[in-house]
Amino acid sequence: MINTMKFLLLSIFLTQNVLFATTLEAIQRKINDALKSLPSGCRVGMLIYNPLTQDTIFQLHPDASMIPASNTKLFTTAAALSYLGGDFALSTKILIESYNIKNGVINGNLYIKGYGNSTFTHYDLDTMVAKLKQIGVTEITGNIVGDDSYFDEVYSRDDWIKDEVANVNLPPISAMVIDRNKITVRKKIRRRLRYYTINISNPPLHVAQLLRSKLIENGISVKGAAIKGITPGNVTQLCESKILLRDLIALINKHSDNFLAECLFKTIGAEVSKTQGNSFYSTQAVLNFISDNNIFAKGTTVVDGSGISRFNQITPGAITGVLEKMYFDLPNYEDYYNSLSIAGVDGTLQHRLNGTLAENNFHGKTGTLNGVCSVSGYLTTKGDEDLVLSILIEFNKRGSNFYRDIQDEIIEILADWN
Repeated sequence: MINTMKFLLLSIFLTQNVLFATTLEAIQRKINDALKSLPSGCRVGMLIYNPLTQDTIFQLHPDASMIPASNTKLFTTAAALSYLGGDFALSTKILIESYNIKNGVINGNLYIKGYGNSTFTHYDLDTMVAKLKQIGVTEITGNIVGDDSYFDEVYSRDDWIKDEVANVNLPPISAMVIDRNKITVRKKIRRRLRYYTINISNPPLHVAQLLRSKLIENGISVKGAAIKGITPGNVTQLCESKILLRDLIALINKHSDNFLAECLFKTIGAEVSKTQGNSFYSTQAVLNFISDNNIFAKGTTVVDGSGISRFNQITPGAITGVLEKMYFDLPNYEDYYNSLSIAGVDGTLQHRLNGTLAENNFHGKTGTLNGVCSVSGYLTTKGDEDLVLSILIEFNKRGSNFYRDIQDEIIEILADWN
């Protein structure tokens, strides 16, 4: 009886493996057929992997070092969650030396300091001024001091990436941000008023000037000037405006927001180094995250947080490695997964894979530069298998929509796998 049972179990096991091999070969054949439409001269790197069974479903040059475009944000946001956690607050604070408010008068300077809150707006500043009125502030005898020393003063990616050739102009990447560090100005040209959006050249000074004006408009007297400076060590917080990391990474990944990604990149450097947010500390923190989690690192170079630079080089193996690491990171996986664009629903995947089994199922990150098209993420198949996948394509013929269609065809094939 025991031998009969063993024989039955062995037969079931062998049958399941034969069926798996047969369906896997069919899936691989369909993917290869989809890839046949790629023009000659394309570079393709792919890895499709089941993190639970550790089965490789399909691979094509998984260790090829390629330009990832905005798939770089997968590393930035994963490292941030791993180091800081979803509850970490990125903030803008108003501070004073000690708690020296007497009869509504602050005897000394009022400091406004940025701690990487890249979503801060003038509406948030209005709320903070209202809070000061609420606690009874009527006069400030000193200066209004803007402080962005949480990051360095290298505001432009072109200045921290040697020989950078990317033509994307971002506003200043500063620890102090208001309205994305842009303002609208009015100019008269040929007797007509025209409106232009320009970058703020000195964010901490601009915010200090704006705060001083709003205080005076709200009946709070300010004796001193608006200046840029450093907040002393012994201070008391009067009010704060903040965004939690889990909410910020959703804005970054779903909408592929380059400015927010670069500000977060420097925040990682500031928090991990406990010194200051700069490109060196930030890059080292992301590379250490890759190394410490045994993610395939060969061929990986990270120079920014957004993926704008063509000097970023990452392999499909590294990308699926990050996705796999976060898949098993129980405290952070939900925040990471929910930050990704959902096919057919929102973000950069809103108009892709509609009407397929991947709709509202594939959670991923897209990436596009001239001659580069990438997509990576998580997919659940019809057979209820969880997959991580990365498809990177570099091309010199046709437009990016052509390559997106091929990527979507492959994702559809996988979603329909039963």
